[in-house]
Amino acid sequence: MASSAAPKMAAALLLRRRAGGRGGSAALWRAPRRQRSTFDVAVVGAGIVGLAAARELVLRHPSLAFAVLEKEQELAHHQSGHNSGVIHSGIYYTPGSLKAKLCVRGAALCYEYCDQKGIPYKQCGKLIVAVEQDEIPRLKALYERGLQNNVRGLKLIGAKEIQAKEPFCRGLMALDSPYTGIVNYRQVAQSYAEDFQEAGGTILTDFEVTNMEMAKESSSENEDGLKYPVIVRNSKGEEIYCRHVVTCAGLYSDRLSEISGCSPEPRIVPFRGDYLVLKPEKCYMVKGNIYPVPDPRFPFLGFHFTPRMDGSVWLGPNAVLAFKREGYKLLDFSTTDFLDAVLYSGLWKLVLRNFSYGLSETYRACFLGAQVKQLQRFIPEITINDILRGPSGVRAQALDSDGNLVDDFVFDGGTGDIGSRILHVRNAPSPAATSSLAIAKMIADEVKQRFEL
Repeated sequence: MASSAAPKMAAALLLRRRAGGRGGSAALWRAPRRQRSTFDVAVVGAGIVGLAAARELVLRHPSLAFAVLEKEQELAHHQSGHNSGVIHSGIYYTPGSLKAKLCVRGAALCYEYCDQKGIPYKQCGKLIVAVEQDEIPRLKALYERGLQNNVRGLKLIGAKEIQAKEPFCRGLMALDSPYTGIVNYRQVAQSYAEDFQEAGGTILTDFEVTNMEMAKESSSENEDGLKYPVIVRNSKGEEIYCRHVVTCAGLYSDRLSEISGCSPEPRIVPFRGDYLVLKPEKCYMVKGNIYPVPDPRFPFLGFHFTPRMDGSVWLGPNAVLAFKREGYKLLDFSTTDFLDAVLYSGLWKLVLRNFSYGLSETYRACFLGAQVKQLQRFIPEITINDILRGPSGVRAQALDSDGNLVDDFVFDGGTGDIGSRILHVRNAPSPAATSSLAIAKMIADEVKQRFEL
């Protein structure tokens, strides 16, 4: 019965690929939806991690029925579609950590996947540039860390070599990472979705999960209630039955976890990152990624220069508290999201430890001139007349009650009968898009172990 569930879904909002090639734009086809359907595993969240995990699961278990549930009408609509598009090489992360291993492996898998599917990318490289003498020891330590992480092709270069690679960039020394690249991650996510569907998976969009519970054996749907004991219900009262659930809900990972009785921690606190863009006639000044040497006192990487696949150049982002979990504009506000954040003790502990940094970020968010000064440390020729305000993204930052940024992967189940049937991916930290295929393998391994598929 499970293996025939997917073909029965004349009920779903299915994504059908437009003519024009792999990873292209998708049209939504709305079919009459049955009141419910049955699956072996439902994956909640159609961001790049959820889609990669669903793809990996259906390829490993082709005889089972899988569904992806997404609250939006489009895939990769939030974090996956609002990021810088960088394929990171794995320099920054603690040697031997899961994050470091997944990034290095994920980058290799990402390039390999793009080659297989014909998805365009550019291996334009990255320079991490020291512009002050006191940054040079940190840069050298970063180089040693990258070597320990087996990052390919790293080397330290001097001022003349910096200018040979980036003629408009000034610096004393830089770490050259030639295998860093750029790609359109929304296109990559769409390709994962196509793989998933071609393997028999079902995608339900406009399906906002609001409840998960165990079916009652006395239900009139007794047979399905025994075979598919987990009911997943959406905001419209529609439901599916399944054996197991995997959530990859990004900005809402904590709230979905609480539904099944999990601890409210780690809590998701949204940080908005605002980008500037170079005017088209000034994009010639940047050839590859240019990053500052990160300051270990602060939690984010700092302002950087990022070329895009469409030829534009993004500058930034900053990092300020967002007053709405999906608040991409300065004045976007949600009372629920705002109170969730400001009433959480962990946020205040983070703020107090990084008070001056937070004030600086807020100031720069309001005044373009302050951001331009940061950019001029690397490219002195840039002026305020060369830039425009650009897009924004919101980062799902997991925080614990002590105000620490949760920097590793967090899996959770829950309590009672339903807890043994749900796997929550509560935190998939940056660079999750780069690492998505490697993360997917880890999630699939965890699913196999927990659910004995």
